[in-house]
Amino acid sequence: MLTCEKCGFENPDGVLFCAKCGAELEEESDTDSETFRIEMAQEIQHQPRWGTARLGEHRRLFLHIRGFSQPLIIDLRERLVVGRFDPDHGEQPDILLDEYHAQEEGVSRRHAAFLVEDNALKLTDLGSANATYLNGIELTPYQKRIMRDGDEVRLGNLVMQVRFA
Repeated sequence: MLTCEKCGFENPDGVLFCAKCGAELEEESDTDSETFRIEMAQEIQHQPRWGTARLGEHRRLFLHIRGFSQPLIIDLRERLVVGRFDPDHGEQPDILLDEYHAQEEGVSRRHAAFLVEDNALKLTDLGSANATYLNGIELTPYQKRIMRDGDEVRLGNLVMQVRFA
């Protein structure tokens, strides 16, 4: 078990973010070789994407949400949580999707997170109720996946294309 330093919640081994508060967890042991082997096998099975995995110098994202003409422009930080406003606690994620019919589309309040590591953008599902998909493939909660310019992300039923700038 991994104890979250921020809220004290006991999380199962191998997760990257606290299931209760979303804080990044420190792993106490080395990478599980079986998990690594499975991830590598999955990467080999899928054909490579032509879009770049490196962020542009402006470190900005354009989220083109299906059904809306104007993209949502995001200045990147190390970690950005995507989701809906939580009226029970008065909290909102870094990227608020309420005006894009997020609740009707099945987006959780703390659905997923964009992470910047080594000048690459990664995506992880935060244990959402309706899953996160990257290019049609369902993500395993709390496991990071590298994104490429032009990738399609689906949060529940809300679909967006992610472009780097």
